[in-house]
Amino acid sequence: MSADIVSGTPGPFIRMKGISKAFGAFRALDDVNIDIRPGEVLALLGENGAGKSTLMKILSGIHIPTGGEIDIDGVKQTIDSVKTAQQLGIILIHQELNLLDNLDVAGNIFLGREPTGRFKLVDKQKMYADAAELLKLFGLKISPQTSVSKLSIAEQQLIEIIKALSQNARVIIMDEPTSSLTLKETELLFGIISGLKAKGISVVYISHRLNEVTQIADRAIVLKDGKNSGELAREDINHDNLVKLMIGRDIFKAEQEGWAYKPEYSFEAIDISTYRYPGNKINLRLVGGEILGISGLVGAGRTELVNTFFGIHKPAGGYLRLNGADKRINTPDDAIASGIFLVPEDRRSQGIIVSMDIVQNTTLPNLGPNSSGGIISNKKENEATAKVAKELNVRAPGLTTLLKNLSGGNQQKVAIGKWLSRSPSLLIFDEPTRGVDIGAKAEIYAIMRNLAKQGVMILVVSSDMEEIINISHRILVMHEGKISGELMPADFTEENIMRHAVGL
Repeated sequence: MSADIVSGTPGPFIRMKGISKAFGAFRALDDVNIDIRPGEVLALLGENGAGKSTLMKILSGIHIPTGGEIDIDGVKQTIDSVKTAQQLGIILIHQELNLLDNLDVAGNIFLGREPTGRFKLVDKQKMYADAAELLKLFGLKISPQTSVSKLSIAEQQLIEIIKALSQNARVIIMDEPTSSLTLKETELLFGIISGLKAKGISVVYISHRLNEVTQIADRAIVLKDGKNSGELAREDINHDNLVKLMIGRDIFKAEQEGWAYKPEYSFEAIDISTYRYPGNKINLRLVGGEILGISGLVGAGRTELVNTFFGIHKPAGGYLRLNGADKRINTPDDAIASGIFLVPEDRRSQGIIVSMDIVQNTTLPNLGPNSSGGIISNKKENEATAKVAKELNVRAPGLTTLLKNLSGGNQQKVAIGKWLSRSPSLLIFDEPTRGVDIGAKAEIYAIMRNLAKQGVMILVVSSDMEEIINISHRILVMHEGKISGELMPADFTEENIMRHAVGL
């Protein structure tokens, strides 16, 4: 159990001074300075490649710095292993959780530190009792003997935090902790973090979700290109200040001149019902050049709806109308033939093939246009891919780079780019910026806007309130498989969206 640390101590207890790290000729960190104070939430921000993870891996003993020093409680420390960091009370919770599915909750909490009794045998009775005490502390009604494989992602994350506390954690580093959590689960996590602060335990919070940072952070440090970009006190933490330090511009501000809807292009869903909510009928319409947002809570039926539009699921009833012509979309092939395309929620399993390169991913759905006499033309494929990569600013060493080696933002650009040569009428984005950094978000928003200006109809499903409010021309809100509200720009607020999302 963690000993309480006196909260509110004015000075930092961890100082990282002049930290540098080189990987061969590449300098990932250059003279970075940060400090961590007792009982605070320190947000660590920056684009992908800014050095956030590298810096925290140095603090947690995974990497050894090339230069600089780390002081803890005024004493210089050499953190040369994860074990050393843990002994100093520094625990890193990775974005990809490190629990073992074949062990139960107690076994994961005390892995490698199991209490022993006579003959140095594991004292399971004590281990389960200690685990139960920790679970009770967090109000978790989970048996210590429950297999971790049966827990939700949110519950697994809480087990990671409990494991950290059982190691006398003084600072817990959380890397993108809400990336797989629902809104309700995120609120639960924030409550846990508040409890950690009350105990004087510090949290380093790494996230691309600026609305979360403004809500929970006591202080924010921003890195850019491996260097300090700036620091903000609690009263100065807001969206504009954070973005300015990260990329130097507002990701949502866009040139609106020349924007005009093109009503000659239209998409309508007429009495559509989905397999999940077969008793509910949905009617919606959008026109060329319009960005229509769809919001709602998890389980509202948003993804099921757009998957029905793309033919992944057959509609339980109703039909679609595109540019005045009735359409029966029963398969993705039907949708593609009609000019309807989907950038799915989970790009890695549904939108791209990570073991293939950029050319293969971009041209796989476009073999016909890139063939001559039934034979695929490598020249045509390379030319088509180069055009898309340039247009969408895909950053990669070359077009033969495997997608598993690209950042999330560049993977998403490829997932979008593969459809562009098909001249889409309707392009559907499901959670378009999930798992991408702030700079890539700005580029993806610009891609959407540019396509809309060309007359493409854009349908966006997003759980990010800030995103849906700022990118949409109109917002539909779903609740339990029905459209519960429609909002025009003058009414775009999180409160209005939530009111409709819960069915009020």
